[in-house]
Amino acid sequence: MPTSDTAPASRPHSGAPQGAGTWQSMVAGNQALLLRKTGQDVHHWVEQARAAGVESDAGLRDWMRDGFGVTGYAQYAVSWEMFGYPDFMLRDADELLDGQYASHPNLRPIADALLAWAAATDGVSVQLRKGFVSLQGPRRKFAQVTRTTNSAVDVILRLDAPAGGRLEQVRTRPDDPFTLRVRLTSPDQVDDELLAILADALARNS
Repeated sequence: MPTSDTAPASRPHSGAPQGAGTWQSMVAGNQALLLRKTGQDVHHWVEQARAAGVESDAGLRDWMRDGFGVTGYAQYAVSWEMFGYPDFMLRDADELLDGQYASHPNLRPIADALLAWAAATDGVSVQLRKGFVSLQGPRRKFAQVTRTTNSAVDVILRLDAPAGGRLEQVRTRPDDPFTLRVRLTSPDQVDDELLAILADALARNS
């Protein structure tokens, strides 16, 4: 189990971990999903949609769902290719992380301490999004780091455990597995206890 001896919370860290992913990895994943579900790549679907006279995102979604049974993330692959990618999706990991804490530099050391643990822990990969950082285990996502308020960062966990102590219940959808959080207001709170919780969540999702 990782401890502060191997992944100290005070480890200096000035940006996203080397190799951290961005929305670009999600784009590639959605395109791969589309190919697996339909046997055709995104370029085929774009050509077919344009030939069918599809002119809007809503129209595309209806056309793909009603005509071919394609829904969800597979639709996004075609929509983004046809109608453009949001600017933030094309930013690199450091830009995305900087943007999350640009107006709250006092909270950035908390995120840096968590990312230092992630970078030093086997089996953890980091995915940067516009508003949060996703911590991925070998099998699936196990935690999310989000600046939730002006004074706190939440570590939201996929962890089958009772609320209590530092673990707080999260109000969410009935089918959402991320039901617990630890709220942090200081980098000092990224301590042995929290790292043990993160290691437990990682192990249960590996």
